[in-house]
Formats: sequence, structure tokens, C-alpha cells
Amino acid sequence: MEKFITLTSTIVPLPIENVDTDQIIPARFLKATSKEGFGDNLFRDWRYDKDNHPIQSFVLNNPVYKGEILVAGKNFGSGSSREHAAWAIAGYGFKVVVSSFFADIFKNNAMNNFVLPVVVPEKFLAAIFESVEKDPGITLTVDLENQRITNNATGKSESFAINAYKKECFLKGFDDIDYLLSRKDQIENYERRLGQAN
Repeated sequence: MEKFITLTSTIVPLPIENVDTDQIIPARFLKATSKEGFGDNLFRDWRYDKDNHPIQSFVLNNPVYKGEILVAGKNFGSGSSREHAAWAIAGYGFKVVVSSFFADIFKNNAMNNFVLPVVVPEKFLAAIFESVEKDPGITLTVDLENQRITNNATGKSESFAINAYKKECFLKGFDDIDYLLSRKDQIENYERRLGQAN
């Protein structure tokens, strides 16, 4: 996987609270077992009407907004635990989702699919929405190494938390198997010492 160290990007604002996984990826698309194509159906029922025509008022259909960072309202990813929601977000091209609160299962699924969930205070989140409303071209910088996110329109930044193991995986571009392989010598040494002790 691609290493994630620092990302500066324009944003896609979704100032809606309590977005659940069924809204992120409707249940009728869950039959597939491959991650391919899920990005096409991200927020499907909000993006398209029943005749499959784009709903122009929805942010993903507005060419003014683009970028690799989705900024969402409070309590993003609630509801059922479907990993397909993370597949859809990653498949669309988002590398970061910013919110003031994530459902725990969604948060873990996102990190397992190399989408970084960044939790910020509600006041900071509101300021991002205000900034992008004034200028859709504003950017955020997410510095994973130093665990800081900056609103480049205001110059203000906040720290964010991340599990140390997952942080290392993002920084090195490792999935769980890559991480274990990187520790192969240490594991073998441990097993050898264990065998000698017995």
C-alpha cells in the first residue's frame, strides 16, 4: 500500500450528522465480495434518483467540490458494521475522513482499508465548514507523523489521536500481513528463545 505521511488536499464537505453505513453504501450493493466498483455506489441514493439521474444538489455531483478529504458531520459511520462502507469511501478516492465523532466499528474498518479517520473538536469542524462555504478551494493538511490537522484557510490546527500500531502501518504502507512480515526476525527469535527455555 501507498505510505501515508502528510496529505494536503481540497475537501468535499458533507455537513450532515448521523450518516449511517446504509447511506454510505446501500444494502442492495453488499452481495459483491470484491472491493472493485464500490466507489461508484458511494452515497448512491443521495447521488442518483430512482431513474439513475444524478441529483445535482448533492455535493458529489457538484464539480466545485473535489479532493481526497471528506469532511462529515458528527457521528459518521453509525449503524451496521459493514466493511463495504469503507470500501466505497476508499474506492471513490478519499484518503481521509474528518468528523467530530465516528462509530468505532466504522473507524476500525476505515483504517483497515487505508482511509484515515481524523476526529476533531466540533468547533474546529464547524470552522472547516465555514471556510469551505466561503471558498470551495480551501485545503486541509493532515500530518500523520505529528498527528496534526491544519485548516489552511485559517492557519489553525488541532492534534488528533490514532492507535500507535495503525499509525505505523499507515506511515510504512503496511497492511496487517506486511506488518507481521516486517517483524519476522523478531518473531523467529522469540520462538527460538521460547523453544530453548522449554
